[in-house]
Amino acid sequence: MESATTAAAASAAKTHVEPHAEPLDVVVVGAGQAGLSAAYYLQQRGLRPEQDFVVLDANEGPGGAWRHRWPSLTFDAAHGLHDLPGLPLGVPDPQEPASAVVSRYYGTYEQQYGLPVHRPVRVARIEDGPDGLLTVTAASGETWRTRTVVSGTGTWDRPYWPYYPGRGNFAGRQLHTHDFRSAEEFRGQRVLVVGGGTSALQFLLQLDAAGAATFWSTRRAPDFTTTPFDAGWGVDVERRVNERTRAGLPPLSVVAATGLPLNETYRAGIDAGVLVSRGKLDRITEDAVVFADGTREQVDVILWATGFRASLDHLAPLQLREPGGGILMAPDAVSVVREPRLFLVGYGSSASTVGATRAGRAGAAAALRRLKADAGRRVTLSA
Repeated sequence: MESATTAAAASAAKTHVEPHAEPLDVVVVGAGQAGLSAAYYLQQRGLRPEQDFVVLDANEGPGGAWRHRWPSLTFDAAHGLHDLPGLPLGVPDPQEPASAVVSRYYGTYEQQYGLPVHRPVRVARIEDGPDGLLTVTAASGETWRTRTVVSGTGTWDRPYWPYYPGRGNFAGRQLHTHDFRSAEEFRGQRVLVVGGGTSALQFLLQLDAAGAATFWSTRRAPDFTTTPFDAGWGVDVERRVNERTRAGLPPLSVVAATGLPLNETYRAGIDAGVLVSRGKLDRITEDAVVFADGTREQVDVILWATGFRASLDHLAPLQLREPGGGILMAPDAVSVVREPRLFLVGYGSSASTVGATRAGRAGAAAALRRLKADAGRRVTLSA
C-alpha cells in the first residue's frame, strides 16, 4: 500500500477529465469532509465513479478548507476531526500543523477508495437545464449534466468582514482569519482582534506569546461555558441550528451555537488579562479604535476573526433564498425544499466535522432516493 504522503501527492496531481456527454446521476461539489463522505456512500450503494458520479473540487490538492489553515494551528489546537467512513484517522502528532494532517488524511482516503475527485474545478453556477436535468458549470466553462447535486462547498472562501464606521479609513493593516499565517510577524505591534469565537482566543494567546500588545473586541460578553462537549451537547446544538434552517433562516455562527469551552488554557489567558474583552467597537479612526464605552486605543493591526458565511453563490441561479435570508431545509437537514434535486451537506447543523460526515451519508441516501423515484417515473412515462 502507498504511503500517506505518496497517496496525497497522487491525489493532488490528478486533473479533471472531459465532461460527460451522457448525464450523470450525481455531481458532488466539494471534497471536504461532507463531500468525501457523500462520495463514499454513493460508491458503497452501487454508483460507479466516473460513470455515475463525480466529485468537483476547487482546491489544487486534497484537504478541503483545512489545507488553508495557518501553519501555527497545530492538530491539538484545532477543533476535533471526525473520522471519515471506512478509514480511521488514527492518532496524529498533536504538534503537527492541522493543515498537513488533514490534507494527508483526505488524500489517502481519496486514493484508497478511488474516488473521482476532479481538481482544480471551481463551480461557478448550477442551474435548471431545458431537459429536466441540472447543469453544473465550472469557472472554466466546462459543464456537467446531472440528475442530482450534492453540494458541500463549506464556508472558507466566504470570510465575513463586518462594517464599522471608519473601517475604510484605517491606515494600518487589516486581515481576516482567512489570511492569517503566523503571530511572529506582529511582534512589537499593537493588534486588535475582533470576534467572539475560538479562533479569536487562539490568535490572542499566540500574539501575546509572540510579543504583540493585544486588545480584544466582541459584540457581546464572551460566551464561556463549562458544559461538557458530549453527545447530549451535540444533539442540542444540532437541534438549535436545525430550527433555523427549517425556518429558512441563515445558520447560527459556530460560537453562537456552541459557546467557548472554558478549559485550563483559556482560564489562564483570562487570569493573565489577555482573554478579556473590551466590548463592542464604536468606530475606527485612521490609527486607532474607539470602543462603545468611549475608550480609545491606538493600534497598528486589526485582525477580523469574525467568521465565515456559507459559500452558496454557485446556487444563485436556482433562486433558493427565503425572505429570512437562508435556504429552507427539509427535516432531514440535507434536502432543499425549493429544489428536490439538490442536497446541501456541510450546511447548517452539518457544518462541523462530526455533522459533516453524517450529512454526507444523509445526502447520499437522499440523492439515491431521488434517483430511484425518478427512475420509476421514467419507466412509467415510457411504458
